[in-house]
Amino acid sequence: MSKARIAVLVSGGGTNLQALLDAQEKGILRSGEIVLTVSDRPGAFALERARRAGVEALELPRKALGGQAAFEAALREALGARKIDLVILAGFLSILSAEFTRDYDRRILNIHPSLIPSFCGAGYYGLKVHEAALARGVKVTGATVHFVNEIPDGGEIIAQRAVEVLPGDTPESLQRRVMEQAEWILLPEAAEKVSAETVRTKG
Repeated sequence: MSKARIAVLVSGGGTNLQALLDAQEKGILRSGEIVLTVSDRPGAFALERARRAGVEALELPRKALGGQAAFEAALREALGARKIDLVILAGFLSILSAEFTRDYDRRILNIHPSLIPSFCGAGYYGLKVHEAALARGVKVTGATVHFVNEIPDGGEIIAQRAVEVLPGDTPESLQRRVMEQAEWILLPEAAEKVSAETVRTKG
């Protein structure tokens, strides 16, 4: 069976990448294959996770390349050379341009650590999301996988999973629980769903 060829874009430690690699090994992600991991930051540990799994790891440091336009040009070349079907943003902290997202319409997925439309958009990433949720006093938070468009966290929602906020939660404890109970489950499931649709469309 043909599989969708997946590239995962990262900026840091790569815990969501690891969830995808584990899901691929377990057969949860079976319609797609991760063939490339790209980091926009030098020394990202996610690249080491990729190498350990036998996945090509590519460093395209945005600042060293001269900024976002040069980074996206290099990224386009890398994706094209490897015939990538889907791009998954997994802890990727750069905002992709409107031109880039238009050219890859419904082919880029992102995981965001809240129930969109809450606590999302420009400036909401990492612990900032969980700090905002606790400051607002919400009782339920979670994670969202969505298609990426020119609006930060503004693309069509693919899947969501809720997580209870507990008394005494800190941003760090809430972040960990959202990862364990939502992100690491939701992202592989969404990746499989979109990969299967991509294979059907190609077929």
